[in-house]
Amino acid sequence: MAERVSRRIAHAGVASRREAERLIGEGRVAVNGHVLASPGVTVTADDVVTVDGQRIPERPHLRLWRLNKPPGLVVTRQDEKGRRTVFDLFGDSPPHLMSVGRLDIASEGLLLITNDGDLARWMELPQTGWARRYRVRVYGPLAKDALESLERGVTIDGVRYGSIIARLDGRTGANAWLTMTLREGRNREVRRVLGSLGLTVSRLIRTSYGPFQLGKLARGAVEEVPVKVLREQLPGDWRPRLDAHRRRPS
Repeated sequence: MAERVSRRIAHAGVASRREAERLIGEGRVAVNGHVLASPGVTVTADDVVTVDGQRIPERPHLRLWRLNKPPGLVVTRQDEKGRRTVFDLFGDSPPHLMSVGRLDIASEGLLLITNDGDLARWMELPQTGWARRYRVRVYGPLAKDALESLERGVTIDGVRYGSIIARLDGRTGANAWLTMTLREGRNREVRRVLGSLGLTVSRLIRTSYGPFQLGKLARGAVEEVPVKVLREQLPGDWRPRLDAHRRRPS
């Protein structure tokens, strides 16, 4: 069956489809020895696809990990400034891992990591409907009606942010703890939205992403999600990938 070359690359776990299109644009992808100029090319199982001269591997079985990101680590495979990345926590990790969304360097908590570009993209889409929940410590004057206004969405510097449910959990002096739930994953969304209310975020912890919880996972720890749990939480469209995982010899 023919498929777009960017999809083949994503299925191989080399990169997300968006990243694969970027690689093609940079002239780093070839099919049967011919460098591609367009991401619109389709390939079949008989075609040889290479990235940076290396043949992409066969599509691996789908895997997902929970990671408790400490502050100070960046969410990227390689950092041009030489900073530690979340992938350093894997040690001898399987190749071609990617994050589901991101957390900025100062943020912490639950980060999902997968070896499947299509799964990462699907989990990130607002249409998937999965909520992201955060515990946030803020500093500054806080009015209850300001938090309630976030449920209607807010526009900041021309960017529209969707509905956010924010709850005040407690406060000490000018500091307060909030629980915030949103269904988008825009860059630094929580910090920008709260900043528009005159609040400074001093700590931001993601506690859940869809059905996956941070729970008692230790800071800096990584734990693979069992296949049984993936079958329970992912739609049936993903079942063939999970069944292939079950059939694969250990």
